[in-house]
Amino acid sequence: MATVVVLLIVMVVVLLAVVAVNRAQQSRSNTQLEDAKADARRVIERLGGQVYNLVGTDDASKQALADAGERFNAAGSQIEQATTPAQARLAKETALEGLYYVRAARTAMGMDPGPAVPELDGQRSAGRVTEDRAIEYDGRRIEASPTPSASTPNYYPGGRVAGRPVPAGWYSEPWWKTALVAGAWGVGSAVLFNALFSGMSGVGYDSAAFESGYGDGYQAGLDAADGGYADGGYDQNASDPGYDQNASDPGYDQGGYDQGGYDPGADLGGQDLGDYGNFGGFDGFDSDF
Repeated sequence: MATVVVLLIVMVVVLLAVVAVNRAQQSRSNTQLEDAKADARRVIERLGGQVYNLVGTDDASKQALADAGERFNAAGSQIEQATTPAQARLAKETALEGLYYVRAARTAMGMDPGPAVPELDGQRSAGRVTEDRAIEYDGRRIEASPTPSASTPNYYPGGRVAGRPVPAGWYSEPWWKTALVAGAWGVGSAVLFNALFSGMSGVGYDSAAFESGYGDGYQAGLDAADGGYADGGYDQNASDPGYDQNASDPGYDQGGYDQGGYDPGADLGGQDLGDYGNFGGFDGFDSDF
């Protein structure tokens, strides 16, 4: 009888220990999720402040702001549906991409682009357009340039699209858009890529590497060229040299924003951003980027 009692006590103790551990893990998981969502909302609100207060003055800046507005909507939807820290980080990444479009728009309008934005996933290894290039492809003229112009009004901040690299730069058309929507590249995309970027410094890919992703050893070659450091001799893992790499918004005062009650689907009326909805008439953010 005594043995049975002892066994029951041991089972109760083990059960209580398991319950306590599970509660602790759940509490830690909830805290991580809330922290990740708060971090993402801070960047989303920074993006919203720029989208609502900037008005494009030419085709390049208008298109860049339209793309920024689309990323703002997408990030807002993602953060509202996020149930894991990874999903919250995805919303933050979308908002950061939007901030790159804002910087591009400000540059196109001759304005100060504002504070640096943390590096996007795959952005550095994707490279960037370093020279003007024009090709004839499938009966149309496709151009790429490191600067905005009337013939290259479409900006891309650089990174992966459906697993393939798209260099940062300005283009005559968003030739990556189909893959972005469909999640896969079409037939002939490698030919287009090779013709557009072959021999261009800063890109360093051929069609075979494009088809397979990033090309074996390319990132290692970049690291060797940098001596193991990113631009300016900083740690390559620091997306924003001189700033805290964990800070999603270096040097930006985030105090004073209300992070609750966010409704990305609201009709905000006013400024027409094409297919992405209306973003004008909002004055709840500081327009000083």
